[in-house]
Formats: sequence, structure tokens, C-alpha cells
Amino acid sequence: MKAINCPSSSSVKQTAPSLLERQLISFLHQRLDNTCGSLQLTLPSGVQCHFGNNQPAATVVLHSYRPLARLLFGGANGWSEGYLAGEWDSPDLTALIHWALSYEDALSSMAKAQFFTGVLHNLYHRQRDNSKQGSKRNIAAHYDLGNNFYKEWLDPGMTYSAALFEQPTQPLEDAQRNKYARILEMLNASPGDHIAEIGCGWGGFAEQAAVEHDLDVHGVTLSQEQLAWAKARIRNAALDKKVNLSLTDYRDLNHQYDGIVSIEMFEAVGEAHWDTYFKTLKRILKPGGNVVLQVITIDDERFQTYRKQADFIQRYVFPGGMLPSIEALQDKFELHGFKLEQKLLFGPDYAHTLRHWRDAFETRWNTIKSQGFDERFYRLWRYYLAYCEGGFDQGSINVGLYQLKRADVK
Repeated sequence: MKAINCPSSSSVKQTAPSLLERQLISFLHQRLDNTCGSLQLTLPSGVQCHFGNNQPAATVVLHSYRPLARLLFGGANGWSEGYLAGEWDSPDLTALIHWALSYEDALSSMAKAQFFTGVLHNLYHRQRDNSKQGSKRNIAAHYDLGNNFYKEWLDPGMTYSAALFEQPTQPLEDAQRNKYARILEMLNASPGDHIAEIGCGWGGFAEQAAVEHDLDVHGVTLSQEQLAWAKARIRNAALDKKVNLSLTDYRDLNHQYDGIVSIEMFEAVGEAHWDTYFKTLKRILKPGGNVVLQVITIDDERFQTYRKQADFIQRYVFPGGMLPSIEALQDKFELHGFKLEQKLLFGPDYAHTLRHWRDAFETRWNTIKSQGFDERFYRLWRYYLAYCEGGFDQGSINVGLYQLKRADVK
């Protein structure tokens, strides 16, 4: 492979790039050289070009020119689809995400025709509305990939949400338990209190709440796979009398509870159902009780654009999903009569959590592959985990714990 440095002010040797490549290189220099960051790009012919000269730095190897067409006509989603198709690679996907977020305006200006594909992505996303039937289908698409799949790369406690690290070297399982401990502290419930957990996952929080705080927990999920695992977990821990788990839509809860916990479930509600979600919380919460939500949010400045066009995660990973901004979330608290008592933001901890998951996923890929997953699935999940890690690192997305009380109760 012949490497050629391509400074913006010079011409490339005539013996290396073709006329088309020289035109492409010139176009990219015009778009990228005046922004911060550094990109090393290898063209399909083997020609290497360098754009910019600062940090962050990223590397891309094109196997064909198709990804550039995808970028021009499909924007970020089109570029992502090129990775899934094996049309380009990078030795460090997270570094590339950092670079892309820094270059967002420049890259968007290159994607002149993405409006039409963006409309199509958004229409497709809206067809996956989180009605009761739609929610079952959307949850199954992600969480019913199989318990054995998740067991390979989650921590031993099977927690699929951001951990809260006391220190960077803390084991992931301990950091997840630390997160649950903080939630229980915010919940401030008394022994014997009846707690609803909306989106109970594989039962980690319910088990810790019952064992360490003597709470009675009703956990609900829409995932058959999660429910089977969680019930076995509770049964093995001899907690059947303390923890009741069921396949139930949150909208169908009809008891009142001393407290409510919902950990990274709100992202699956969908904007059209946010009001219903908070009306349900208010309806089932006893006066004086606390609600503790763990919610992923998108930067306030990005929210209006994000809500109009489905991104890679919504299209390929979490059908029907939707992140609120912190401002939009807190507006809903106030609108539905909740008072925000306490807030803890810990986005960098989510980036650290994702690094643990990504390392484990890649280490265990051969075992995961034997479960019937193919190369495209591997690339999808590598990209998804790196995409999220980069977002939390850069601050375009965040995660927080929110303690709420009913505002009408003194």
C-alpha cells in the first residue's frame, strides 16, 4: 500500500490517485481542513490522505466509494449503513465517533441530499409506535435476542444500564450495585414498603431492594426472555414472597405503590406516550412516595433536530425509542405535577460502562457467534456500543438519576 500525504495546498502525485480521487481529495480538503481535528483516510486504491492537523484524530479505511455516496445522500445514517455492509472500517470506532461529533456541522454540509432519506427514516420510525402492541414488538426486537447473548458480555448481575463508579478501577458488577444503592437511597423507602419497578430487566434491582432493604417489589417487563431469567433468579434467591415479576405493560398497572423506580425504560416509551407515562406514575404513586427515574437524555441544543429525524440507534437498535432532553424531561415533571427533589448526572460513567461492555462483547464474540449471529450483527453491535460511548464521552448524550415527589403533597 502506497501512502501519500495530501496537504490542502499541494497536488497529489499524478502516478498515484486517479482524476476522480484528486477531485474527491480536493473536495474533502475544502470541507475539513479548516475545522479542528485530524482524519487519516485510506481510499480503495490504497492512496492515503490526511485532513486537518489537530485533535481529535480518527482513521477510516474505505473498501469502496459507496460509503461516500451514502454520506452524501443519507447523512450519518447512510454512513452507518456503510459500516454495517462492510464498506469501510476503522481501527478505533470510538475515536471516529469523537471526531464526527466535533465535525458535525462540516459533515452535515456535505450531506446535501439527506433530507429525503431522513424523511423516509423518520416515517419508518413512526410506524413503530409504542402502543401496547407496538411496545411488545419493539421490546422483543432488542431484549429477546436471548439471555445467553446478554450473559456473555454484561456483568454477572445482568444489569443493562449505566453503572455508577466510585473509582475507575471498580469492577463493573460492584459499580452496578453501587448504582442500585444510590437509587435505593433516593427512594427512601421503609422496610415492607410496596415498590413498583417499571422495566425490571433481569431482576438485579428487585433482588437488591428485597435483600438489603426488605422491600416488596412488583417488577414489570414486556420481554419474555428477561421475565423467565428474572423469575428464576428470584426463585433461586428464595425471594418469591418479596418480589413479584410479571409480563405487564406499565399502562395496565392499577395498584398504588409507596414508591416507583424506572431504570432506563423511559427511552422506550416514545414521545407520543410521554404524557401517558407520567399520568400513570402519578396515578399509581401514593401521596408522600418517591419516584426515582434513571433516564438517558440528549443535549438540549440537539433535541429539536433529533426529534424530527430518526438516528442510527432508533433505526437499527431500539425501534420506537426516543431520548428526551433534560429541559423536555423536566418540563414533563412540572406539567404532570411532580417536583424534582434531586438530580444526579453521570454521563462519563456511562462511557466507562460501555467500554466494559464493548471489550467483553469483542472478547466473547466467537462464543456469541456460535449462537447463530452473523458478521453484520457483529458490526451492528460494535458500532452501536462505540456510537454510544463516543456520545457520552463528548457530552452529546447524558444519563441521570431524578428523584421526584408529587407537588400536591406537602
